[in-house]
Amino acid sequence: MTVEYIRYRISGDTESFEQAYARAARFLARAPQCVDYELSRCAEEPSAYVLRITWTSADDHLKGFRGGDLFPGFLAEIRGYIEAIEEMRHYEPTSVRGAGAAVPTLYDWGGGAEAFERLTERFYEKVVADDLIGPLFAHMDSAHPRFVAMWLGEVFGGPARYTEERGGYAHMLGHHLGKAITEPQRRRWVSLLADAADDVGLPDDPEFRSAFMGYLEWGTRLAVANSQPGATPPGQAPVPHWGWGVAPPYLG
Repeated sequence: MTVEYIRYRISGDTESFEQAYARAARFLARAPQCVDYELSRCAEEPSAYVLRITWTSADDHLKGFRGGDLFPGFLAEIRGYIEAIEEMRHYEPTSVRGAGAAVPTLYDWGGGAEAFERLTERFYEKVVADDLIGPLFAHMDSAHPRFVAMWLGEVFGGPARYTEERGGYAHMLGHHLGKAITEPQRRRWVSLLADAADDVGLPDDPEFRSAFMGYLEWGTRLAVANSQPGATPPGQAPVPHWGWGVAPPYLG
């Protein structure tokens, strides 16, 4: 990913400028090289604007989009404002990133460590009694529910305990290799965990549950693929971090 910032200083009719970019945005929305975009106006100096566009790569922007069929239409809408550009550059994201306390993490919203431990304890009570997926856990360590709670806690924005104490992604991957998990087993796993979430009183608001279930679908589908005979998933990767309706991107 690369982020392009274009800084404008508009003298005159700022409403017409915003309308021009609203029309130009139709071409960005159709561009496969464009991830997202946002035009912001300075609160202290209303004549100053910043356009942020996230591209899949700098080359995809400069060669793909600018060399493609959509660029002429985009340029036609904003051509009259080119002279108002003060800066136009690409920036590469760094590892310094995160979220502030204004929006709680899924971990905090869900109730923290105690809530996720209650969840996994109840879940594995259901699992061992289930005829479809119970055999997969026939020799389960008695501490396994607590370890899975640590994993889910880290995924949903809590402390990085699974990484620090259990070995992170590589350790979790090792539990799935060669297990040949089937699609019916995957679906039963998701269903039982959803039932356990109801049993222990995890928040049932649509925003939390959609994010929670989104991770379960994403994670279990990867687990099925990684568990098949001959699968060669990457041995090292970070623990995924799941937010409110945002899936971790695939980075090539």
